[in-house]
Amino acid sequence: MTTTKKSVLTAVFIALCVVLPMAFHSIQNAGSIFLPMHIPVLLCGLICGWQYGFITGIVGPVLSSLFTGMPPMAYLPSMIVELSVYGLVTGLMMKFVHTKNLYADLYISLISALITGRIVAGIARALIFARGSYSMAAWATSYFVTGLPGIIIQLAIIPTLIFAIQKARLIPARYTK
Repeated sequence: MTTTKKSVLTAVFIALCVVLPMAFHSIQNAGSIFLPMHIPVLLCGLICGWQYGFITGIVGPVLSSLFTGMPPMAYLPSMIVELSVYGLVTGLMMKFVHTKNLYADLYISLISALITGRIVAGIARALIFARGSYSMAAWATSYFVTGLPGIIIQLAIIPTLIFAIQKARLIPARYTK
């Protein structure tokens, strides 16, 4: 893919970081349950690469917060850390993991990113953003228990979307038969 196409797709994913959560936030706590902003960041890292995913993970939540007030400023720094790590790790994993099976590559990349992003964001919250008032129980609850429906949605929808986008020839096929 050309740099121009990656840049345009990144802009689309950043816009989705603003628009997609708006649909979910009409329901109380739906944003923290379904994690709609995570999907465009993960897609960007998988499709465009680590640099673009990283940028989307930073710019998406900042613009969403400025335009819609979501996420609130108190959560914005740790969310930027989490989402930028998602974009970075998915892109790096897709660059280095080649199992000759698209779904295996996608799941390895997604699961690695979801775990790494949550760990790094939890550490950042504990040491910087909520120093002294953040526990292991709070981390597990906020990053795994509350967001479990969103994690399941991400693992179910994202690989299928990537496969469909490749099948439609909107992005190059990872493996040719």
